Amino acid sequence: MANEDLMQDFSLARRTMVDNQLRPEGVTDRDVLAAMGSVPRENYVPEGARALAYFDRPLKIADGRTMTPPAALGRLLSELAPKPGKRALVVGSGTGYSAAVLKAVGLDVVALESDNALVAAANEAGVETVHGDLAMGWAKRAPYDLVLFDGAVEEIPAALVKQIREGGSVGGAISDRGVTRLFVGRVSGGALGLRTLTDADVDPLPGFERPRAFIF
Repeated sequence: MANEDLMQDFSLARRTMVDNQLRPEGVTDRDVLAAMGSVPRENYVPEGARALAYFDRPLKIADGRTMTPPAALGRLLSELAPKPGKRALVVGSGTGYSAAVLKAVGLDVVALESDNALVAAANEAGVETVHGDLAMGWAKRAPYDLVLFDGAVEEIPAALVKQIREGGSVGGAISDRGVTRLFVGRVSGGALGLRTLTDADVDPLPGFERPRAFIF
């Protein structure tokens, strides 16, 4: 009975997340709302942190790594408007939650992670994940219709831009001078144009730091 009660509590938490976190932040895409309302986020967090799975804040999943808060992820995906049958790359996929949401929408998803422990956790949660350098992307399955950075970056490497299909989209969070904002963008003529959305509490991904200027 205790396990059944816990499952009911998580089901209620998902509905509350959709109604009280996602919708008020402008998440309007029906497929995204349905996917985030059905994928059990609690299965993608460390066991001792499951009670915090639906809190709208970064959630630690490894040393120096956190899950993107639900409202920030929902806003990004709603702006990107993912469509079934398209191919997506999730960069820094962590334990696999964002990839699982995109799979639930109906996309063909490549989940890329550089941390071996997180790769193992994602595979255990049922999200097939490849191990590699995040900044290099995963050229074997390119081109992608959608690239999602599951964390904040300071810059987007050219190697990753080249893996996005013409007209394809990209989303994530970008950090600049101490401020982090959600962004979406599109590739046109081989160049990537970005548009920022709103400030967000999203922690950085490793390997995307902008080179520091040399100071005498």
